[in-house]
Amino acid sequence: MKDLTWLDRIACAGLDPDIFFPERGERAEAAKVICRTCPVASQCQEFRQGAQFGVWGGQSDRDRRKQRKENAA
Repeated sequence: MKDLTWLDRIACAGLDPDIFFPERGERAEAAKVICRTCPVASQCQEFRQGAQFGVWGGQSDRDRRKQRKENAA
């Protein structure tokens, strides 16, 4: 079983989840600002690796696609 104790320290606790799931074409900057203050953003990125939608650990789905392409090259 994975250690999920880092979830107790997330900066987004209690916030509206819609912030982290912007509509297509909308900017994800509000979520990224929150993630930049989060002490466990890297754990969040690892936890949601492969996620197709939403901002996780400061990365939008567009950011993750770009990173996958760069890693594949």
